[in-house]
Amino acid sequence: MPQPSQPYARAAASGPDFATRLELRAALLASFVGSIWAVFIVSTAFPGLRLDSHGVRPRSFAGLEGILFAPWLHGSLAHIMANTGGLVILGWFTMWPRISGFWAATIGSMLGAGLFAWVLGAPDTIHIGASGIIFGYAGFLVARGWFTRNVLALVVAVSVMVFYGATMLVGVLPLYPFISWESHLGGVVGGVVMARVVSVRGAGGRKGR
Repeated sequence: MPQPSQPYARAAASGPDFATRLELRAALLASFVGSIWAVFIVSTAFPGLRLDSHGVRPRSFAGLEGILFAPWLHGSLAHIMANTGGLVILGWFTMWPRISGFWAATIGSMLGAGLFAWVLGAPDTIHIGASGIIFGYAGFLVARGWFTRNVLALVVAVSVMVFYGATMLVGVLPLYPFISWESHLGGVVGGVVMARVVSVRGAGGRKGR
C-alpha cells in the first residue's frame, strides 16, 4: 500500500532536515560569538596593538570605522562576559524561522548602534562593545512579534519584554557614565527597522503563494 506510507516517509525525512538546520544555526552563532572572543583574546595578549582605539569616535571621519569594528572590541573580561549571554540567547531566537532574520537583525543593529554613537556620542569618547547588537536583537524580536502577529513570534516578544524590558528601558537613557546609551538606542532602532523589513517581505511571500 504505497499511498499510506508516504506521510511516514515525509515525516522521517523532516527529522534529519531539522537537525541540519539546528547544526547550521549553532555553527553560525558559535562562529560569530567566537570571533568576538578571539579578538578580545588577541587584544588582551597584545595590548600594544591598541585595538580598542578602532571603536566609534563621534563625529570623527576616522571614527566611522568603529561602526564595523566596535562590536568585536571589549574593554575587559567582565565586559565581554556580560555581552556573551545576550548575544547567544537573543541571537538564537532571531534565527527562527529563517536564518535571514539573524543577518537582518545583526546588520541593522550594528549599523544603527554605530551611527547613533557617531552622531550623538560625546566628543573625545570611544564606543566599543556588542551591547548595541544585543539591544538590536531585543528590539527586533519584540517588533517582529508586533508586526507579524504570529503566535510564536508574540510569545518570544513577550518573553523578551519580561526578561529584558527593564534593561532595555534603562539602557537607552543617559543615566550612567561609561555606558553607551547612544549605541543601545541605535541598536534598538536598527533592530525594529529590520523587523519591519523582514515582516513586509514575509507577508509579500505568503501572498504570492
